[in-house]
Amino acid sequence: MAENERSHTELDLKDFHSENCRNYRFEWPIPEATKNEPCCLGIDEAGRGPVLGPMVYGTAFCPLSMSKRLEEIGFADSKTLKEEQREALLTAMCQQTDMIGWATEVISPNYISNQMLKRSKCSLNVISHTSAIGLIQYAIDQGVQVSEVYVDTVGAADKYQALLSSKFPGIQIVVCPKADAKYPIVSAASIGAKVVRDRVLKSWKFVESASFATEDCGSGYPADPKTKDWLESCLQPIFGFPQFIRFSWSTCDTLLDSKAADVTWEDDDEDEVDDAKAQAAKSSHKLTQFFSPPPGAAKKIKHHRFYGERLLQPVASL
Repeated sequence: MAENERSHTELDLKDFHSENCRNYRFEWPIPEATKNEPCCLGIDEAGRGPVLGPMVYGTAFCPLSMSKRLEEIGFADSKTLKEEQREALLTAMCQQTDMIGWATEVISPNYISNQMLKRSKCSLNVISHTSAIGLIQYAIDQGVQVSEVYVDTVGAADKYQALLSSKFPGIQIVVCPKADAKYPIVSAASIGAKVVRDRVLKSWKFVESASFATEDCGSGYPADPKTKDWLESCLQPIFGFPQFIRFSWSTCDTLLDSKAADVTWEDDDEDEVDDAKAQAAKSSHKLTQFFSPPPGAAKKIKHHRFYGERLLQPVASL
């Protein structure tokens, strides 16, 4: 982004939407004062719980000598504010070019789903921790003199604080619940994260051919009946959900089990048998056949390594 040519609240979403299945970082100009004085830095997120859209992590930082001005601006937890209040605070934050720097990482729903469902599963907590660490490191790499870090906790606060302290020795780290309500610099990070997420949701470009009306999707939280109805309307029986939806959420699992087409996995044992045996075994087997021995079978069946790698064991009945 051409930083010197932007208006105070302009966020160029074009690069993100051109490939919104990947994560993307929005960066704001770094104030010179943050490179010359000890600074405090806050971390917070928006969109952790919803089944729809990205999770956005935000950071904000300013010199300790100017931190009182954050209170004067009126920063508060973004979740307690209306949209127009958040927008006004973001405008105020962007106008403080002499003291406040900020950045956000948009973590795409596609990335979240893939990380949580891959073979070596990655929890949402780990995804969150990794993003927070990346944003702190980004500020340091940009020359910001970070001396204090305040983070809204994800998981056990003491373990999270120990993790960050091991990554950034020499920096005072404070991790606690409701940090966005206690520390104005975390509130500033919260504002940045929430406004960016709101704008991303409003302008989301669906890569799928179908058109989906996001204004009808409700709050985005799994317990919202309107959200559940919208999810069901988006479900394609063969291909599942659009990438806008976090299909690793249990709400999606339930809908896929009840509404999507049944899938039969096939296995030719190509990695286990030689060419002659593979030719003879060309007729595929249904997955359910591997859970119990065929009638009259006397010897132990050798299963494909797929099952061993996932610690799957045969059962007598389903």
